[in-house]
Order: sequence, then structure tokens, then C-alpha cells
Amino acid sequence: MVDFLWDELAAHGLSWVGFYIADPEAPEAARLILGPRRDTPACSPIGLHGACGRVLGSGVPLVVGDVATLGSAYIACDPRDRSELVLPCASGDASTWGVLDLDSHLVACFSESDAACLAECLRISGLSR
Repeated sequence: MVDFLWDELAAHGLSWVGFYIADPEAPEAARLILGPRRDTPACSPIGLHGACGRVLGSGVPLVVGDVATLGSAYIACDPRDRSELVLPCASGDASTWGVLDLDSHLVACFSESDAACLAECLRISGLSR
């Protein structure tokens, strides 16, 4: 999935794509562990205070047009990133097991339409309900 997304979206402003997997036994400050990703290293583990933690807890996709608006709620793995799209990954029993995180160096790179399309890709691939 990350290779496919990278191949399709890198030319359109994507700077990073990857999964963070929830470790329910870990402390809140280290709850999300880096999973498959492209194309550069990223922070791991990360806590629940960032955009990924917010989506893990709510189960609702989050489109961030400008990460500067998140203030201290933004985890900056790459300080060049300006926008982010995070989607929940949930099993059939509706428990959220992780998130798909997309970043861009461009402001407002992602839209609600992108979120809906990627949510459907996750559903079709069996990575979400």
C-alpha cells in the first residue's frame, strides 16, 4: 500500500507516507510505532498528542491544511512538512489498530476528497472497515 501510494502521489506533493501501529500496552507517550513507510525515516515511537494520536482516538480522518495551526499538537518529524492527512485503520470489530499518515511540504496539499478516496482504498485493501 505505501509503495503504491508513493508511486502515485509523490509527483503531486507527497513527501512521506506510512503507517503507525498502535501498541495498547505502551505508555501514552510511546503508543504509536512506525510501520511500513516511504520515503524517509520518521519519528518512532510517537505519542497520542499529535495528529496521528488524535485520529487513533477518534477514528475520524483528519486533513490538516497547514500544520502550523496545530501548534504543540504537531509532531514534526520533518520540519519542511506543511500539510498532513491522517486516516484511521480499523479491524472488523471497529477497533482502531493504527493510522495511515501522509505528509507534504506544500500547504493544503490534501483535501476532504483525498481523505474519502484513501479511506475507500483502505477499506478495499482490507486495512480498514
